[in-house]
Amino acid sequence: MTISALAAGICVSSGGLHALSVALATPRCMRGDRRTPPPKDAPAVSIVQPLCGVEAFSRQTLGSIFALDYPNYEIIFCLATADDSIAPLVSRAIEANPQRPARLLIGDDKVSPNPKLNNVVKGWKAARHGWVVMADSNVLMPPDYIQRLLARWRPNTGIVCAPPIGSQPKNFGAEVECGFLNTYEARWQYAADAAGLGFAQGKTMLLRRDIIEAGGGIEALGAEIAEDAAATKLIHAQGYDAHLVSRPFQQPLGARQLKDVWSRQLRWARLRRATFPLHFFPEILTTSLLMIGAAAFAAPEFELSVWSSVALAAIFWYAAEAFLAAVAGWPLGWRSAPAWMVRDILLPALWCTAWTGRAIVWRGNAMSVDEAVLGEAASGPPRQI
Repeated sequence: MTISALAAGICVSSGGLHALSVALATPRCMRGDRRTPPPKDAPAVSIVQPLCGVEAFSRQTLGSIFALDYPNYEIIFCLATADDSIAPLVSRAIEANPQRPARLLIGDDKVSPNPKLNNVVKGWKAARHGWVVMADSNVLMPPDYIQRLLARWRPNTGIVCAPPIGSQPKNFGAEVECGFLNTYEARWQYAADAAGLGFAQGKTMLLRRDIIEAGGGIEALGAEIAEDAAATKLIHAQGYDAHLVSRPFQQPLGARQLKDVWSRQLRWARLRRATFPLHFFPEILTTSLLMIGAAAFAAPEFELSVWSSVALAAIFWYAAEAFLAAVAGWPLGWRSAPAWMVRDILLPALWCTAWTGRAIVWRGNAMSVDEAVLGEAASGPPRQI
């Protein structure tokens, strides 16, 4: 077999896998204007939301959590310290919406090295209902947020999640972030879900209290440095699967610096490498550079010039991503393709760096992805304000 023939096989295989991932993700991500109505016997739901600092869209996301079209839900906001800058904003939002049961709990339970999980524990224990949604503070919730999560629950389900969809990008750095979140990470997560390989993602998680308690309780999510990885393993151990919501929810981005995009993506890459190394290993094959590079060497087999072969491969790759973004209603403009190219150039560097280092910074907390559960006692009962 000649080098050009081998390259042609790699080019076609890589392009085919890319097209398959788009085909699998598209039906689940297509935009729709119809709201999902609440079920007739709508179960009571607790939304537990950890907070840390004021973000660019905090007022918008806070407003969305109080405007859900669901008959019976409570909101539990969680802060590690009372002097957090977002505390007054949350308190005013609670006062402005007396029709919705909502509380703000203050306290930090040191059950793991994960500051988010430590912040969530008190909210989980205070939740009144058997269905619990753990949602990050930067999720923009549509009115039918809860019912869309419940609609994906099946008899074999242990958790329903939603990957974040980057929206409202204001500069090129945010476009690159959209490229990572949307047509790359969400696309592959939905493809994995369609193939029966679903896994949890901590941005939004619908949980059933009895399943989590049977697996060791909320503290068991400290078995891994990332609570979503621990949740995946906890439900799999009980014979349950993770499923994804249809039409995932937005995370407004605003302006982002490329160095911050790199930092976040490196943190997530190192977490994936530490928690699911066998799944992380083939990620190096998911960049467009593999197909485009192979197309250059395969040009003789395709009876094309090198530049024509490379150009056609790039057009095929990014046209498939543009199709997914268009039908899903995700950000798509003249900066999208250049942002996707930057993302694909960064992917091999992220992959290599994830294997060669362990340090991450999470909400200002320096830690290692190899840290074990601390096992410390809670710092004290939470305070409600």
